[in-house]
Amino acid sequence: MNHSRRQFLENVGRGMVIAGLGASLAGDLGFSHAFAEQGADGLDFGELESLVSFMQSTPPDKLQAALVAKLQSGETNLRQLTAAAALANAETFGGQDYVGFHTAMAFVPAYNMSQKLPTQRQPLPVLKVLFRNADQIQKSGGANLVTLRPIAKSEFAADAQAGLMLRDASRKGEMDEAERIFAGAVDGSPLEMFNLLQPVVQDEINVHRFVMAHRAYRLIDIVGSQHAHTLLRQSVRLCVTHEQGRLSRNRPGDPIRTLMPKLMDQYKLAGRSPGTRKVDDQWIENLCLTIYSSDAAQAADAAAAALAEDIEPEAVGEAISLAANRLVLCQPPSEGRVHGDSNGVHGSDAMNAWRNMARVAHSQLALTGLIVGAYHTAQSGPFKAPPYPTDEHRAAIKTTDAKALLADAEDAIRHNDQGRAAAAIAIYGEQGHAPGAVFELMLKYTVSEDGRLHGEKYFETVTEEFATTRPAFRWRQLVGLARVTASAYAYNREDQHGHRAPGYEQACRLLNVDV
Repeated sequence: MNHSRRQFLENVGRGMVIAGLGASLAGDLGFSHAFAEQGADGLDFGELESLVSFMQSTPPDKLQAALVAKLQSGETNLRQLTAAAALANAETFGGQDYVGFHTAMAFVPAYNMSQKLPTQRQPLPVLKVLFRNADQIQKSGGANLVTLRPIAKSEFAADAQAGLMLRDASRKGEMDEAERIFAGAVDGSPLEMFNLLQPVVQDEINVHRFVMAHRAYRLIDIVGSQHAHTLLRQSVRLCVTHEQGRLSRNRPGDPIRTLMPKLMDQYKLAGRSPGTRKVDDQWIENLCLTIYSSDAAQAADAAAAALAEDIEPEAVGEAISLAANRLVLCQPPSEGRVHGDSNGVHGSDAMNAWRNMARVAHSQLALTGLIVGAYHTAQSGPFKAPPYPTDEHRAAIKTTDAKALLADAEDAIRHNDQGRAAAAIAIYGEQGHAPGAVFELMLKYTVSEDGRLHGEKYFETVTEEFATTRPAFRWRQLVGLARVTASAYAYNREDQHGHRAPGYEQACRLLNVDV
C-alpha cells in the first residue's frame, strides 16, 4: 500500500509519542487513533507536516503545555507555530466554519501582538489563539475532519476573465467548478491568486468575505508563498458557501451586483487608473460624514464620484475608515455590546481590509473594492447618538497628567465603563501625550480577554489605521479601541461576566508570568 509523506510522518510521530509517553498518556493526548485516521490524500505541508498533525490531533489543554515545552527547548518558535496552526485550520475547515475562519483571521494579528510584548510574555497572544484553534478542531472531529484536499492544476489561466468565471460559479453555488477555476492559479504568484479572487469577494456585502481574503493574503508572509493557494482557497470556499445558503433560501443576489456596473458606467471608471489628487482635512471629514449619514447606495455613489475626481484612493479609504470608526463611537448603550461582531468593529475591520487590499490589488479592483467598502459601511449605520466621549463622559475625568489618565482608563476598563475609558484616552491624545503607552495598555487587555473572536483583528485594525490616518483624526481610532476594550473586559463568548479568554490563564502559568 502506498503512503503519502504526511501519513508516513504521522505514523512515525505516533510511534515515537506512544513510545516516549506510554500508551495511556498518549491516549489521553489524543494520539492513539487520530494519527491513524488521516487519509493518504492529505495536503503536503513540507517541514511543517508533523507540527500541523500535532495541532490537529491534540486537545487544547494538552497542546498548550506541549507547545510551551517546544518553545522553551528551542525546537520551534512563534512564527512556525502560527504557520502550522494556520495550515491545520485551513485543511480542517477550508474557510467554512464560523469559529474556524474567525480564528484564521486572528493568526497574523496575534503574531504581530506577540512582537510588541516583553520576551517572557510574547507567546501569550499566539497561545491564546492556538488554544481557540485546537478547541474548535477537536469539537469538529479532530484530525478526522479534512475539508481541503489536494487539487490538480486546471487549464484556466489566472486572468481577469477567469476571475469573472470564478464569480459566476460562486453565484451558482458550484463549489467544485469554483475550485477548478481557482486551481488555474496554483502555480502563479500570490498576487495573481489574490487578484483572481477579488471579483467574487466584492460580489456580496459580507464582512467575512472581505476580512478573510485580506487576512489570508497577509498569512502568506508567515506561512510561505508555497502555501498561498491553500490559504486563499479558503476564501473561495467561504464565498461559495455563502451563495449556497442564499440559494437555499431563494434570496436574490446583493444589490451591489447591479449598482456597481451602473456606477462604473456613470463615472467612467472602467479602465481608469487610480488618481493622485491630494485633499485637505476638511474634505476627509466631509466625505466621512457623507458616508456615515447616507444609505448604502448613496455612500457607494459618493465614493465613486470621489474616485472619478482623481482623489487618491488612500484619501477615499481614510474617509470611509473614519466613517466606520464613527459606528464604534456613536453606538448607543441600548444597542448592546460594542465589542465582538458589532456594527462598528465589523465595519472598521472591513475597511481596514479594503484599504490594505486596494494598496496591492490591480488598479481596477482597488477602485471597485473601495466602493464596496463605502456601501458596506453605510449599510451598518447610522446611529443617532453623539460620538463617545460626550461632555458627560469628559466631566468624569479630573486630570490631564499622562500617568493619571492611563490609570483612569485602566480603572474604567476594569469596570466596563466605556464612556470614562473613551474620555480618558481622548483627553490623553488632546494633551499631546505619546500613543505608545495607550497601545501597551490596550494590548494587555486584548491578550487577556475573549473579545468574542474579534479582539485580535480589531486591535490590529486600530494599530494600522492609527498609523495611516492623518494627525487631525487618528486619535478617534484609539478612543474607539478604548471603548471596545472596556466593553469586552471579563465577558466570555456567551456574554457572561467574570471570565478571561479560554487558555489564557493556563498559558500564563506555563510561562511563569503574572496573570
